[in-house]
Parts: sequence; C-alpha cells; structure tokens
Amino acid sequence: MNEYINLTLENIENEHICCAIGDKKHQVGVDRKKEWIKSKIKDGHVFRKLNARGKTFIEYEPIETAWVPISGKNYEYIYCLWVAGSFKGKEIGKELLEYAINDAKEKGMSGVCTLTSKKKKPFIGEKKFFEHYGFEVVDTINDYELLALQFDDSETPKFCDTVRLNKIEEQDFTIYYSNECPYVEHEIQELTEYSKKNNIKINFIKIDSLEKAKNVPCIFNNWANFYKGKFISNTILNANSYEKLINK
Repeated sequence: MNEYINLTLENIENEHICCAIGDKKHQVGVDRKKEWIKSKIKDGHVFRKLNARGKTFIEYEPIETAWVPISGKNYEYIYCLWVAGSFKGKEIGKELLEYAINDAKEKGMSGVCTLTSKKKKPFIGEKKFFEHYGFEVVDTINDYELLALQFDDSETPKFCDTVRLNKIEEQDFTIYYSNECPYVEHEIQELTEYSKKNNIKINFIKIDSLEKAKNVPCIFNNWANFYKGKFISNTILNANSYEKLINK
C-alpha cells in the first residue's frame, strides 16, 4: 500500500518537496519554495507526496487564492501533479488525484480545475489523464486549456481577462517568474549573470503576490517568456536554452 504525507508547518522543514532532490545548485530554490508553501498553508494550500525519495506529488489550493491568472469561486486549482521515474505505473497518480477530488468534495467545493494544453508543454498536466476522471475543457487560449471537474451546476472557472492579452509593451526579452517552482531561482541567477556578462538586457518580473499572479498578461504557472512584446512560451530557461530560443 502506498503511504503519503501532507506537508504542514510542523513537518515541512524535515521533509523534501520532491523536485530537485539532492541537487545542491537548486537548494536556494528549494528553501524559497518551502517558504512559499508555508505562506500559503493558511489559504488551504495542500502539498501531498508519496512517503519516498522521489518526484511524486500533487499540489493544489482554492482558486480564489491560487497564484494563477484564473478566476472562479469554490473550486480547487491543481498546480502540479507529478509522478516520475520508477514510480510510474503504480497507481500513484490515480491515488493523488482521487485524494484531491475527495478532499474538495468533503470541503463542500463545487469542483476541481487545472491547466493543460492541446500539445504537451513543460510543467503542465497531461490532458488525457484528467479527462479519464471526467474533467472537461471550460476555457481555451491558443494551445492552453482550462479543465474542470464539476460537482454541481455552479459557474466554472475561466482565464482572467489579462491572460488574453498575450503581449506587453516592453520589447526586450522579459521573464515573469515566481517561487512556486524550486528550479526557478537558480535559472534566474544564471540568466542574470549571463545577461551582465554579455551586455544583454533581460527583464525579470517576479510574481510575489496574489494580485500580481491574477493579473499577469499571459498563461502562467511559474514562468513565462516574452520577446518583442509577445508571449512565446512557459518554458523555464537557462543560459543555453535562452541562446537557442533567441537565435531561432
């Protein structure tokens, strides 16, 4: 039987958060992710993981306080559901998702929603997996789709109006990011040093509040790239991947 742990203020310092396990270069990012989780627990944020050393977890919270540009009432929003490596094929993903669904029902929520895409994109869930459990598309922007599992006939969540802009006035390369993901901090530092060394201007805009998260001008889960005023991807970049992207 699979054993799971929910992170709490009492145990979070002694538990790993699945991503970047044992990778020292990401330790600052891990620490900041933990601080972010601690600040969100009061909002009903849930981080549930397999009691093992691996990347197997689900993370969600009420849509009203979720740091994503999605509006709605009385829904849980799933930030991430990840089962990696040797843990695949052991029904862990099924058990984690069913836990979130049952938890939402017990709390009297109207449903559960999450971000997916028509084509596979990094740090975004597998559409077919969620559809298997009854999730349906309730809003769409380009390749990105908002899926929801409804428990009643209440209004479904939707992308905030600012998301539909997909553009900004700034023409230089611009990155929106937050500490929702432990990988982010190291890459921001690397790109900052790279831009200084090569005299390249890259704008970094940190999403560090609910208000900012609800008003970003694009699809956003933890990272978003803009170039020449247009949204181009949600792929987390390092110096090498930045060069490849900019030279396309």
